[in-house]
Amino acid sequence: MDFGIQFKVRGDSFGGHFINGISMAESESLDKCELVYFDEDKSVYNSSDGYKITAYHIKKNGVYECRTTFENNSNSTATLEMLSSFCIQNISADTIHRATSFWSAEGKLLSQKLTELNMERSWSGHGIRIEKFGQIGSMPVRKWFPFITLEDSESSEFIGVQLYCPSSWQIELFRCKEPFTLTGGLADFDYGHWCKNIAPGESFTTPKATVASGKSLERVCDTLVKAQNPDISPVDEDMPVIFNEYCTSWGNPTIECLEKTAAKLQGSGIKYLVMDSGWYKEQGEDWWSTIGDWNVSKELFPNGLKPVCDMIKSYGLIPGIWFEMENAAPLSEIYGKTEHLLSRFETPLNVSGHRFLDLRDDWCVNYLDEKVIKLLRESGFGYIKIDYNENIGVGCDGAESLGEGLRQYALASQKYFRRIKEKLPDMVIENCASGGHRLEPSTMELCSMASFSDAHECKSIPIIAANLHRLIKPRQSQIWAVLRAGDDIYRTYYSLISGFLGRLCLSGEIFDLPQENWSIVLDAVKFYDEIKHIINNGFTSVIDCTVEDYSDPAGYQIVLRETESEALLIAHTFKDGANPPIGNYLESGDIIKMFGSELNADFRAACYLLKKSDK
Repeated sequence: MDFGIQFKVRGDSFGGHFINGISMAESESLDKCELVYFDEDKSVYNSSDGYKITAYHIKKNGVYECRTTFENNSNSTATLEMLSSFCIQNISADTIHRATSFWSAEGKLLSQKLTELNMERSWSGHGIRIEKFGQIGSMPVRKWFPFITLEDSESSEFIGVQLYCPSSWQIELFRCKEPFTLTGGLADFDYGHWCKNIAPGESFTTPKATVASGKSLERVCDTLVKAQNPDISPVDEDMPVIFNEYCTSWGNPTIECLEKTAAKLQGSGIKYLVMDSGWYKEQGEDWWSTIGDWNVSKELFPNGLKPVCDMIKSYGLIPGIWFEMENAAPLSEIYGKTEHLLSRFETPLNVSGHRFLDLRDDWCVNYLDEKVIKLLRESGFGYIKIDYNENIGVGCDGAESLGEGLRQYALASQKYFRRIKEKLPDMVIENCASGGHRLEPSTMELCSMASFSDAHECKSIPIIAANLHRLIKPRQSQIWAVLRAGDDIYRTYYSLISGFLGRLCLSGEIFDLPQENWSIVLDAVKFYDEIKHIINNGFTSVIDCTVEDYSDPAGYQIVLRETESEALLIAHTFKDGANPPIGNYLESGDIIKMFGSELNADFRAACYLLKKSDK
């Protein structure tokens, strides 16, 4: 693989070929550099201006781990306006694969011929051809995942990249003549208002990127995902089932409802009971407008939350709780403490009525220690769901650029995730950002699991869940299976089997379910226990999905996840999707066990555990 660099220092000329305003790549800063050292781990460049740039490309866990360090050895401050995390040169490709993402529609694969994007070289080789995409703000998975794979159909070679970046990022594919260059990293000054002053003797290192190659999209994605190294809490190693009561109480948790739920879950094989939003609101208030102060509601829980935790534990469950610790809502006292909140142009940064704690401020860290860590410890919680429901956009004050303020803020947020684990080593952390807006690798590595989406009861749940196999570890992908008293057995199977595409998370009115449906739930938990090693360690070789419209899914989906000796086949039908071609995949092994219903009608689901044949 041919690794290089891309960077631009303020004052240097922009590149030619009509690139200015589209990209900061190929600038004069690059022209001033000479490659002075190269080995299998790094490439070192010296600039005539006195800068040293080291591009690391270290082979590890089947991928190249890439990052770039800029050292200023000159006598004056340099202002970086762009510095790539990775740059791969001389790529032959004809197809681009990306993962789009919106709220409750995460990870939809978009595959396009490069000719569709007008990326053919010009008749003379003059004039840049470029496809640039990314995300601006504190929700790094919004519109796009920080992921790309390029395919050369003639050679069947694929090159894939994931960026580990919790703030604004960009990926660029460009060419003038043959062949392509692929580069990316922090969003540059033009795109994300990022620049960074590097004083003499100082250095700056970019976020990490991982690069993988292979003979199929599925193999490349599997390699990239398996290179992620999450901090799994010991109690979560065996991937237990979760119950989250949000779709039971909808932000109105009570002691009575929690105990009723705990009693129903006792002995079921489910391990966590998570109390979601609303536990802090007082009479007449709603859960959304009161975020920030984190005072336990005297109306809902007059004796505090320790008795609630003790009650949940008495039923053999681990208690969990929801926080949105970085935000402040209008009815909270902290909303008015603007000296400790993020600002832009010296005005409090306000999004949809919410403001943001500046976690670079020690006062905010101490505040959260008192409000979050102390409550977790003293009450006896073993699980925290950390939500994040607004985006700060291009950036904030406090640094030499708005984008650098954003980068510092995002790193401070991640530092507090680590602080929770330092103070409470056994705590299970769930990453949530209106569902899946923070499903990028560097944040996923801080957590045991993540909300795969805010798709609670929609029919597209299994489609979204399958998409995410290409992007995060299924063992971390917590999928909603909301159970309603009025559901028939087919809907119950449909919901539960969707959860087999990752971490099964139940919600809803389980205490009102008909006995037949509850028996199916108990069987599902047992079956999940038999297959979770495949969810954890398998390779998703097939995602055969014919759906185009997530809001009105039609067709079918078949997912095959394999180990060396076993396979898990999960099939869902949608509108007009009865009798999908599962026989093509069942031939790969003998059926050990089946859970679900016949696939002879719309909105049915079935899961098959297979022993792979020796053929």
